[in-house]
Amino acid sequence: MMKLIGACLILIATTWAGFKYAYRFRERPRQIKQLRDALSLLETEIGYGTRPLIQACEQIAERMGGVIGEIFSNSAQNLKEMDGASTYDCFQQAIVPIWSRTAMKKAEQLILLHFCQTLGRSDRQDQLQHVALAKANLEVEERKAREEQVQYEKMCKTVGILGGVLLIILMY
Repeated sequence: MMKLIGACLILIATTWAGFKYAYRFRERPRQIKQLRDALSLLETEIGYGTRPLIQACEQIAERMGGVIGEIFSNSAQNLKEMDGASTYDCFQQAIVPIWSRTAMKKAEQLILLHFCQTLGRSDRQDQLQHVALAKANLEVEERKAREEQVQYEKMCKTVGILGGVLLIILMY
């Protein structure tokens, strides 16, 4: 009876690990799209809005929700509290600690941080060009993420289940 319970626990644990890893492959394209949508909202605010960046970030945070919303919410909070700090520093301190909780990779983080370096440092047209560039780069990364999802998501689930079965067979 104990062997059966142990075997079930091993199978459950490895299956859970496989599904958790597959979840990251499924979640990454969705989060990249959400980040692109957030940049579209910011683009609209830069191009047509008259709100300060703090209010624009707060509105984006409310509309986006999730981890992306949290990044913009923390950015707005940093812009309020870190008087005299550059916009890049405020965004960087909001992005870097949260990034490990996202399914996105370092490439998306670098795209976002590179965009933040230009935010608030140039005229409206230049900032709109940088937003468009960041969105285009994120679109390329989203395509790559979708390809990886198709390629690896099902495999991770299968490896989790079959890895558990293999462990059970090897132990008995």
